[in-house]
Amino acid sequence: MLSYATRRLVLSIPTLLFISFVIFMLLQLAPGDPMAQVPLTVPPEVKQKMREALGLGEPPLVQYWKWLVQVFWTEPKVFIDWAFGTNMTEGAQRVISWQTRSPVMDIIIQRIPQTLWVVGTAYIVAILIAIPVGVYSAYRQYSVFDQAGTFVTMIGFSIPPFFTGPLLIVIFSVQLGWFPSIYDTTHVVTDWASFKVQLSQMIMPVMVLALQITAQLSRYMRASMLDNLNQDYVRTARAKGLSEAIVVNVHVVRNSLIPVVTVIALGVPAIFGGAIITEQVFKVNGIGQLLITALFANDLPMVMTLTFIFAVLIVLFNLVADILYGLLDPRIRYD
Repeated sequence: MLSYATRRLVLSIPTLLFISFVIFMLLQLAPGDPMAQVPLTVPPEVKQKMREALGLGEPPLVQYWKWLVQVFWTEPKVFIDWAFGTNMTEGAQRVISWQTRSPVMDIIIQRIPQTLWVVGTAYIVAILIAIPVGVYSAYRQYSVFDQAGTFVTMIGFSIPPFFTGPLLIVIFSVQLGWFPSIYDTTHVVTDWASFKVQLSQMIMPVMVLALQITAQLSRYMRASMLDNLNQDYVRTARAKGLSEAIVVNVHVVRNSLIPVVTVIALGVPAIFGGAIITEQVFKVNGIGQLLITALFANDLPMVMTLTFIFAVLIVLFNLVADILYGLLDPRIRYD
């Protein structure tokens, strides 16, 4: 397994380089001048220095090479400087946002905790709910629980976040006054009281995201369980006298998780992009909201870096899914 994971990581390098090149060349076609927002009072020589710092006026391949060096060479050294107090990158040129004129990675790192608080919590909650619901719905097929679960998941599939978000705000913020309608990104958790405040402002965006994820995962889990419950190995296990709990929870659930693992692993990077609408509704200054703001501002370095991060997450979690296959099914070998 270790050798397989190493090979996959090595092969992912040219894949990511090709993806980054395609993204960069596509973004070069976008219209607009990043210096258009600079005040007229700025002297021309200062504008020229700003253009040189941003890499403007150079051939696209030269700009792409500079971006690669900054992302894969300069930024890791910046992290080392931060972690160990060194100064290897003093005066080095980093990836600069055209909108804020500050390093892109610094802005992304500032936004990541907000996304993890909301999106990460929603994904964990959805998995913890969806898998048991899918298992029990399949085991009690056509029962009242199964019918209710089907009805709720159809709602989760059908209603988009831009509808459920304002609906929850109207009900729980305006009418009942239970939760704040706007997510306070400046709030810092320092004690139990501040944690409760953080929890209260997370509930509604987490509910919106978790509803969609739960609807998808529970349907996959139910379908996979129904397929495995009719297999010969289940009848053999029951004929040998194994208890129903062991048959279902040990044998059937483990085999049923194999296709669901793909959906869960690939959904991790996808949910960051899918949280754009939810973050806009609840004013969460996360990665999704940062991407949409950069697109509107024509901030190509920010869009380029964020899109590349999404590509890295997709490649990484593809590898995680393959490794989990081998752990769940002993018949799968990567030798």
